[in-house]
Amino acid sequence: QVQLVESGGGLVQPGGSLRLSCAASGSILSINAMGWYRQAPGKQRELVATLTNDGRTNYADSVKGRFTISRDNAKNTAYLQMNNLKPEDTAVYYCNSQATTYITYTVGDYWGQGTQVTVSS
Repeated sequence: QVQLVESGGGLVQPGGSLRLSCAASGSILSINAMGWYRQAPGKQRELVATLTNDGRTNYADSVKGRFTISRDNAKNTAYLQMNNLKPEDTAVYYCNSQATTYITYTVGDYWGQGTQVTVSS
């Protein structure tokens, strides 16, 4: 019903920047909220940033002041601008969306396949 595709990951040196994109497609009636999560090897998945449909944002303490979540409603795309990256930011980053489809008119929770971010010298 809803597909999420992340892109923009890669290898970057400490202090560098990356911009992740999450493109949503499918039978989308509306998107209630979008968010970014990450998971490092041996660790549980953690919330990075969320953005609700009324524009409210929430960030993990570890990324606050360095990361910025945004969206382009016309394109159904969310972004995560990551600045001053640290080795601790190394993880697979996943896009999440709570969306309503015009097929079922019900709210569902959807996940992308993930994109690897590696911060290393």
